Amino acid sequence: MAKLWGSRFTKKTNILVDRFTSSISFDKRLAKYDILGSIAHAKMLGKRKIIPAKDTSLIIKGLKNILKEVQIGKFKFNPQAEDIHSNIQDALLKKIGKAAHKLHTARSRNDQIALDVKMYLKDEISQTEELIRLLQKSILKFAKNNSKIIIPGYTHLQIAQCVLLAHHLLAYIEGLERDKERLIDAKRRADRMPLGSCAISGTGLPIKREYVKKELGFKALTENSIDSVSDRDFILEILADLSILAVHLSRIAEDLILWSTKEFNFIDIDFSFCTGSSIMPHKKNPDVLELIRGSVGKIQGNLSSVLILMKGLPLSYNRDLQLDKPPLFDTVDTVKDILEISIALFENIVIEKEAIAAKLMDESLFSVDIVEYLIKKGVSYREAHDIVGRMVRDCLDKGKKISSLDESQLKRYSSKLKPDVKKILNAWASVNLKTSYGGTSPKLVEKQLKIWSKRLNL
Repeated sequence: MAKLWGSRFTKKTNILVDRFTSSISFDKRLAKYDILGSIAHAKMLGKRKIIPAKDTSLIIKGLKNILKEVQIGKFKFNPQAEDIHSNIQDALLKKIGKAAHKLHTARSRNDQIALDVKMYLKDEISQTEELIRLLQKSILKFAKNNSKIIIPGYTHLQIAQCVLLAHHLLAYIEGLERDKERLIDAKRRADRMPLGSCAISGTGLPIKREYVKKELGFKALTENSIDSVSDRDFILEILADLSILAVHLSRIAEDLILWSTKEFNFIDIDFSFCTGSSIMPHKKNPDVLELIRGSVGKIQGNLSSVLILMKGLPLSYNRDLQLDKPPLFDTVDTVKDILEISIALFENIVIEKEAIAAKLMDESLFSVDIVEYLIKKGVSYREAHDIVGRMVRDCLDKGKKISSLDESQLKRYSSKLKPDVKKILNAWASVNLKTSYGGTSPKLVEKQLKIWSKRLNL
């Protein structure tokens, strides 16, 4: 296959060099965008009379034929090609002859690849946004179906206070919404068309970048030709955003892993999302969730690899930038896979109501409620905290319930403690007391469920 740059060279590149520098094995997924960008570029060249109209027509027809072959899986990618650009160019040459040589007028592979990746990411971000929305809907549906379930909430992985399960699940939805917003914002910055910047300095030919921008559906043009071909901020930003999204997905997976253990026993995950043991017949392992958690480490590594790749590069384009695509593609694919399986997984979870109810008998869950009971009676926070601390030490730490104390025993801790304090020592009373905005009271949570149902059209 002919090189796009070989005329000055007196020797063929070593086969080891060809193998080492080739990117067709991974950038072939950009074929669609490379062709669409070339069609728009050819139209502009024709309209500006930079190339003859008959050549423009031949080029566009040939590219459309190649695009169709790519879309139906008929196109044969050449493993000997240097990259997707040369592969498409060579295929076009075979279809239409020498007119294909005019396509590369007023552009470089430097601005061409920046265009291809931006077009690819605009599509991928839109697809990822939709998958996030579908996961939010799956979680929201699960929350609504279990809106009356109270669970022990945890801090430091130690039992803390009662919360509605739906409130906990809405926390996932909030985080995912921020992930979606970050990606939308990143897409806005990536939506600048670089083609026409050429190798580094632009061109003296009378091109019209604005035309290509409109043809390809970009919102704006890049403003500096040097920055246009060397900028990979849009890749870094999207990798960072996907890394944060992946952290949220990993934390969700970790909650579900814990909740499915015998020690927690909050949920039962469907057998179709678990695996067994080759030696222990009783095992039902949450391997899918563990692989989600494990895959997120790879995603963080992909971000680090591109950050490190970029940190030492002088302006403008350097061949190092070829290596930004494998980690990018891997991250995009992995995140989409995790989102898809998470959507299905939430549709196959069963709540272990009796096991959860048993854990709600732990009266340490209500210690803050007793503190606030005393505060409402005029006791300072510090004093109330100390009073309840002594009650926990004398009762709960010794296996005795606070609710078993009679009036005289309560008064030993504080004259403000009356028998009516026992009315708040249950899960429903506890959550009903949390009336501050954003809290876990049933009324507030129900309101949030309705808000999210409207936002997600569920």
